[in-house]
Amino acid sequence: MKLGMVSIFVYNPIEAFKFYTEVLGFEEKMYMPEAQVAIVTAPDGPDGPLILLEPTENPIAKNYHTQLYEANIPCMVFSVENIDEEYNRLKQKGVLFTKTPQKTEYGSEAIFDDTCGNLIQLHQL
Repeated sequence: MKLGMVSIFVYNPIEAFKFYTEVLGFEEKMYMPEAQVAIVTAPDGPDGPLILLEPTENPIAKNYHTQLYEANIPCMVFSVENIDEEYNRLKQKGVLFTKTPQKTEYGSEAIFDDTCGNLIQLHQL
């Protein structure tokens, strides 16, 4: 078995699609704005796991989405080769970081706001 697709709850899949593709650099796999469907994949792994940018329309999703953000817990972790380079690249694109790159006992991490209601952690081993 291998990971095929995960979902990230977002306020608006259309706006999230723009952020994930235009700012983060992810690639489009499926985009049907009329159906509120947006699926992206990492640029360095187009055959890797997909991310479904899923609307928070049902109460369970909305509560989970809101409470995760309010608890300051990232909903997803993206691995990077060089956290300082990625941090600087994203800062230049206007990404808001809630935690700047810091070394931890298990690597380095930083956390940013995806503008769609989520915190995302960057991690470098």
